[in-house]
Amino acid sequence: MLDTRPLLLESDFPAIHRQQISTLQVNLGYRCNLSCVHCHVNAGPSRTEEMSAETIDQLIALLDCLAPATLDLTGGAPELNPHFRRLVRAARQRGIEVIDRCNLTILFEPGQEDLGQFLAEEGVVITASLPCYLEENVEQQRGKGVYDDSIRAIRFLNELGYGDRLELNLVYNPVGPVLPPPQEGLQADYKRELADRYGIVFNQLFTITNMPISRFGAVLLSQDQYYDYMHLLRDSFSAANLDTVMCRSLVSVDWQGNLYDCDFNQMLEIPLVASDRRRHIRDLLADPALANTRITTGEHCYGCTAGQGSSCGGALES
Repeated sequence: MLDTRPLLLESDFPAIHRQQISTLQVNLGYRCNLSCVHCHVNAGPSRTEEMSAETIDQLIALLDCLAPATLDLTGGAPELNPHFRRLVRAARQRGIEVIDRCNLTILFEPGQEDLGQFLAEEGVVITASLPCYLEENVEQQRGKGVYDDSIRAIRFLNELGYGDRLELNLVYNPVGPVLPPPQEGLQADYKRELADRYGIVFNQLFTITNMPISRFGAVLLSQDQYYDYMHLLRDSFSAANLDTVMCRSLVSVDWQGNLYDCDFNQMLEIPLVASDRRRHIRDLLADPALANTRITTGEHCYGCTAGQGSSCGGALES
């Protein structure tokens, strides 16, 4: 697969520094029941990498050490990790908000029949990818049949109280090398169309810019669109987004327990602090002081600061 990493490492992106850590974002593994075109971790059914029980134990110890407000679980499909539910229970027992980055269709996978009920009982926030409210656009990114299963899953989650007393957010990614439209207007469109067509509800829509890395980066290179897309990101840079980019209050953890400034740096294997070695959960347990450390940046960081800005919580500017 074509790799954009060598093109992204050197950059004139402005220097930024970490504040206090409020979010631990943890990748529990790359196994997934889907293989989406925009997936920046190259997840899929054939991937076998997953966080071990030992690393889960270290992560729970880190929750006690850092006391973050939020534990943000991602993958692959994080629910396929056999220790997913133990980790969720441990975080919730400590009063930590848990976000499950769910692809919706996982609710219908064999062995996951009670997953929705578990998430509801634990009060887990579900942030679910639905690239469009139109079937054609969703299946272009995620595969045939995914749209119908996603709508069925949202209806099921609504029955459990999601979109009302429990928080359900949807995620929009553009189809192709363009920036997302304004989040507020698109959210109104989603709410109207999904309510009118299917009678379903959700809380917020998050618009997220596609990052020029991994699978999407390879597509850009193969279609000779990489440099045009990077020009678009750089030309759309907004300095106002620098204060609120997610890496300033977040640490990303990979399935092996290694630490990074963000999920995108994780996929590019850029260490947490510029050095000749990776940092691990063990290092943070020994020395939890990360405030004011410089965040390692690259050309891909223009993706988070273009236009309205982009984070795992959607646009940075209203």
